[in-house]
Amino acid sequence: MSLKNLQGCGTALVTPFKTNGQLDEEALKRLVDFQISEGIDFLVPCGTTGESATLTTAEHLRVVEIVLHQAKGRVPVIAGAGGNNTMQVIELAQRVESLGVDGLLSVTPYYNKPTQEGLFQHYRALAEAVKLPIIVYNVPGRTSTNLLPDTVVRLSATENIIGVKEACGDINQINELAVKIPEGFKMFSGDDAITLPIIALGGVGVISVVSNQVPKMMTELTRLCLEGKYEAARSLQRQLYNLMKLNFIETNPIPVKAGLAIMGLIEESYRLPLVPMNEENRRKLRNAMAELRLVRT
Repeated sequence: MSLKNLQGCGTALVTPFKTNGQLDEEALKRLVDFQISEGIDFLVPCGTTGESATLTTAEHLRVVEIVLHQAKGRVPVIAGAGGNNTMQVIELAQRVESLGVDGLLSVTPYYNKPTQEGLFQHYRALAEAVKLPIIVYNVPGRTSTNLLPDTVVRLSATENIIGVKEACGDINQINELAVKIPEGFKMFSGDDAITLPIIALGGVGVISVVSNQVPKMMTELTRLCLEGKYEAARSLQRQLYNLMKLNFIETNPIPVKAGLAIMGLIEESYRLPLVPMNEENRRKLRNAMAELRLVRT
């Protein structure tokens, strides 16, 4: 499936686990069907929200395989494949590519804090090793590395690097990026709460956390922005903002998985070092979800 016209709302899927810590394959299948039935534009398994850092390679590949099989070509599947060891990232990306995904989302290398030249060379090596379209992912709050606009512009000249998921949190940097990237290079919001301004600046959508819980509403908000219907989009933004915020009251994906468990879609199970959220925060989350009629009070 071509990603030339990719836009809209993609869900950064959680990875459901059973209470014994094993993958919950049936819950994952249900989540995929729920997302597609609610009109999501594309799916992104095995990213940060999917707890990719604690998946074994076999589990990572199995999650992608299940999502692909369950999606049945109804929406594009863009799989996470990132890390801080370029050779290992390439190996994982090639194995994910062999499964038949439509594209890759690859986070900047974390912990080893590469220079801008190191980031450029990392992504260029990845792009040369696979044929898939690649979306680079900038989230310095997680990685301690900030992929700067000029480096993104350099990367945009590589044929199969098609876009960026931007979660730097700095609207001035995002504005600079929007001004500098060439026409056709795709900028996605990596932060639900600023999807509206990012699209207003020229972005094409969001890779979303909150759409795990409210795929129809977040897809509609994104669609309205893309159509320039900002008054209606602002109305939805006001409705969803509290849930967007509370999804990050503790480390992602702790709250969103708790929310999905409250909705009865998954068991609430995490991989250490992530742990269940505290009860006060859980109460706030439940109340926000009740306001959206996702659960009963």
